[in-house]
Amino acid sequence: MLKYLNGLYCIHLELTSLCNKDCWMCGRRKVDRDFPQIAMNYGSMDFSLVEKIAAQVPEGIVVQFHNNGDPFMYRRLGDAISLFERQIRCLDTNGKLLVERASEVVDNLDSLTVSVIESDPEADEQYELVKKFLEIKGDRKPLMVYRLLGQVKDPGRWEALGGVIARRIVHNPLGSFQYTRKPTVPEIGMCVELINHMAINRFGKVSACVRFDPQGLGILGDVNDSSLADIWNGEKRQNWIELHKQGKRKDIPFCNKCDYWGVPTGN
Repeated sequence: MLKYLNGLYCIHLELTSLCNKDCWMCGRRKVDRDFPQIAMNYGSMDFSLVEKIAAQVPEGIVVQFHNNGDPFMYRRLGDAISLFERQIRCLDTNGKLLVERASEVVDNLDSLTVSVIESDPEADEQYELVKKFLEIKGDRKPLMVYRLLGQVKDPGRWEALGGVIARRIVHNPLGSFQYTRKPTVPEIGMCVELINHMAINRFGKVSACVRFDPQGLGILGDVNDSSLADIWNGEKRQNWIELHKQGKRKDIPFCNKCDYWGVPTGN
């Protein structure tokens, strides 16, 4: 029987887990301390694996070229993006290499998000790099999105750049930083991440979502030896969907500690 990727709208593709910024609130600090075996394995996806994945991805869906790490650290970023010309191509970056590698993303990407964090000692440098990138880009793609995380210094200057402003409360990766407001997690209902999304790490392991998963509890399969369609329609994912439908997310080890779905409320 033919199997399809019905319902899939977005793939997070981890081209690299390398990062060039030491964000004070990032869960990677806790990873480096508590999971040294993971920290020693930071690296990049083989380009042949990127090609294999690109050949299976449906036309018109969203491909986010990040998961952990900064995609501009990938040596063949421009080449990788070009493989997905039939998809909606996006990435998230700290902006450090925007100017240096502008030619690889200008007119080769649909949207580019710059993460701007509160209390960042490099905030002014980041802003100036983005301004230089905008001069290079002109009126060409990508659309710019500025994700303001927490109480960002001088948000008005980002608003004046003319892109999309997305304001977010600083979240809680692995407990490294507490929510500004306590989240309330609904007791019933479906997690949309499970029914329309997948994440692929640099090794080719396919997971249900982008939650950091040091124990591999969320792995549904491996694209090195299975097709994306087989993984998507596999028994493990279908069983998880059924448990979500029954309001039994807590019966899934990967999902039972997740507060990502929560809505920040109260104090």
